Amino acid sequence: MRVRIKNIVLLLSFVMFFKLTACRTDEPVHKSETETKEEGDSLAVVKGFYLLNEGNMGSNKASLDYYSYITGIYSRNIFAERNPNVTKELGDVGNDLKIYGSKLYAIINCSNLVEVMDAVTGIHIATIEIPNCRYICFNKDKAYVSSYAGPVQIGNKQLGFVAEIDTATLQITRNVTVGYNPEEMAIIDNKMYVANSGGYLVPDYDNTLSIIDLDSFTEIKKVEVAINMHRVRADKYGDLYLSTRGDYYTMPANLFLFDVETQTIKKTFDIPVGNMCIVGDSAYLYSVGFNWNTGLDEISYALIDIKSEEVLSRSFIADGTESLIKLPYGIAVNPNNKEIFVTDAGDYVSPGTLYCFDKAGYLKWKQTTGDIPAHIEFTFK
Repeated sequence: MRVRIKNIVLLLSFVMFFKLTACRTDEPVHKSETETKEEGDSLAVVKGFYLLNEGNMGSNKASLDYYSYITGIYSRNIFAERNPNVTKELGDVGNDLKIYGSKLYAIINCSNLVEVMDAVTGIHIATIEIPNCRYICFNKDKAYVSSYAGPVQIGNKQLGFVAEIDTATLQITRNVTVGYNPEEMAIIDNKMYVANSGGYLVPDYDNTLSIIDLDSFTEIKKVEVAINMHRVRADKYGDLYLSTRGDYYTMPANLFLFDVETQTIKKTFDIPVGNMCIVGDSAYLYSVGFNWNTGLDEISYALIDIKSEEVLSRSFIADGTESLIKLPYGIAVNPNNKEIFVTDAGDYVSPGTLYCFDKAGYLKWKQTTGDIPAHIEFTFK
């Protein structure tokens, strides 16, 4: 997420503010565009996937694409066409995307809202206002959204929170205060684990993992891990994979394996992680290791065996295509056929690219997307 990193650091010099109200104003609706990628498969278990394009901060250009395995057609910018009465379309910075039940939830960070759509049609159902919202996860009949709480502003020392939402009524039912600038969350055995980054407190980042009891919806413990935490992924063995972004100077990004039973770090991998996807016994990950001392990006990929907890390979791309990917920004793996998808943000202000690889890591096709393609969510029969 180097685009977000650069924006945050630049805020130190010329403090930027964004409104806490949804920034949707009248603007012409853009038509969707379609392109056939391969022959459709009417028997496909995975029907397709949505891709949320973030759009650069302040540009109000978040957009939604959809790929159908049934037809083999990729459609760009479907939200605008299917929801012509929603002004300004999705809003400013699409930060997360998830399907739960019959609904599709998009976290629109700088527009301070959760956009709720029909998971089949992509048609608008409702919006839920949550300031500076970041990520979403689910448990039983509830959705949970992490929030930085205050405005997008370096130096904002307001503690973050997690909002609980009833998925039937789409009303906020409870809030719990956590650490500074909470990011991703995962739930294991009725407890939620929240990564606190403290990004607005640079250089004095938060370094804690908040543990929330879901019954009482209270923070029962904070565990120190490392500064500027970001990703949280639960594996099928009951452990958590935690990533930290470091300080972009001397403290590198890293990946940790957290033992939920002992509530301690059981392994440090000493590899950077920008994003990761866990499917079965495999964790696919990439990193864009930007360093402000050098002004350079160091891009890397890795494949981890979850069962043995060992790094299997330093790349899951087999045909050299990684040389074409300027800035990897999103990753997903089809749980059925194990196709690997990597998005490329490019220069952050122009349309990005989606790369589709077969399970062996060979390129099948690529597709132009919206600006800063980032979050993929599969749909199933």
